[in-house]
Amino acid sequence: MRGYKCAARAERKIDMSKATEAAEEKLYNCPVEATISQIGGKYKAIILYHLLEDGVLRYNHIQKYIPKATPKMLSQQLRELEADGFIHREVYPVVPPKTEYSLTERGKTLAPVINQICEWGRTYMAGTF
Repeated sequence: MRGYKCAARAERKIDMSKATEAAEEKLYNCPVEATISQIGGKYKAIILYHLLEDGVLRYNHIQKYIPKATPKMLSQQLRELEADGFIHREVYPVVPPKTEYSLTERGKTLAPVINQICEWGRTYMAGTF
């Protein structure tokens, strides 16, 4: 057996009703699975990182930070983060349309997680392990 494991091995129900208006229960086998289900999309963690760094970003700025993301994929990831209560989308009624994204209070709670991922990535990119 490994020296590390999820603290909660047994199946648990986690109530996600705080994230969305519609109460929705999901079944997870461990807390890591629950976390990854929320921020594990292809570009979600990268979006969250840039919003943590910059505060408020327009769609085009996010797209510049993630040039490999297709507009369809980026829009989907943003919609999912908004639906899960991590980001706020503000649309201004101007021509051309102006849309800004920012973190919600719930999104800001991910700062320690995203910062740890960032630090691990810096170490990995430096080739020190």
